[in-house]
Amino acid sequence: MTTSASSAPTFDEVVHGRRSIRGYKPDPVPKAVIREVIETAMRAPSSLNTQPWNFYVLTGAPLDRIRVGNTERNLAGVPHSREFRTHGEYGGTHRERQIEIAKQLFAAMGIERHDKDKRTDWVLRGFRQFDAPVSIVVTYDRSIHGSDVAPFDCGAVANALVNAAWARGLGCVINSQGIMQSPVVREHAGIPDDQVIMICIAMGYPDDSFPANAVVSRRKSVDEAAVFVGFED
Repeated sequence: MTTSASSAPTFDEVVHGRRSIRGYKPDPVPKAVIREVIETAMRAPSSLNTQPWNFYVLTGAPLDRIRVGNTERNLAGVPHSREFRTHGEYGGTHRERQIEIAKQLFAAMGIERHDKDKRTDWVLRGFRQFDAPVSIVVTYDRSIHGSDVAPFDCGAVANALVNAAWARGLGCVINSQGIMQSPVVREHAGIPDDQVIMICIAMGYPDDSFPANAVVSRRKSVDEAAVFVGFED
C-alpha cells in the first residue's frame, strides 16, 4: 500500500483489510512515517477536545531493554503492574470469542494443544511485543485519571493509529503484554509519573511469511450488535 493519490486505499478498504500483525520484518520504520501516522491518528475524537493522549515511540536499544526486563520479570513471577483496570477472566460469549481467535492463531502457527514449548514461546513473543521494530506506548495525563473518559479517548486514538499505519503499509497489534511490568517501561521509555500508561502498540512492516499474519478474526454481525429504534422496516 502507498499514500499516493492514485493508489491510496479508501477508508473502507483500510478498515476491512486491516489485521493484527504478530510477525514483522526487521526493517526499520522511518521516523517521518511514524510522525505522519501519529499526526493522522490525533484527529480522533476526544471528550471536550481534551486530547489526553501522549505517545512514547521506541525502537532500537531502549525497546530491547524493555523487552528483556518485561520478559525476565514475568518469567520470575513478578506480579503484573499494568496501570489500567483489568476485568479478570472472560465468560460466556466473550470467552468463546477469545478461544476462537486463539484456536485460529495456534492452528496457523502449528501449535498443538499440549505443546507446552510452543505455547510458552507464543507467550514470550507477547512479552517482547512480538519483536516489532517499533513500539508506541500510549499514555494519558494523570491529572484526569479516575474516570473512564481518558481511557475511552485513548482507545479512539489507538484505533485511528493502527488504521493510519495500515494505510501506509505498516502493520500493528495493540497489546498489553508488552507493558505488564510498568516500572521497566517507565525507566527505559522515560515516562514521568504524571502519565498513566494505557497500552502499547507494536508496529512494523508485516512479514507475509509469518502464518499468524494471515489470520482474520470473525466479527459478529450487525444484527447481533445493533438495535434499531424508531425505523420502519
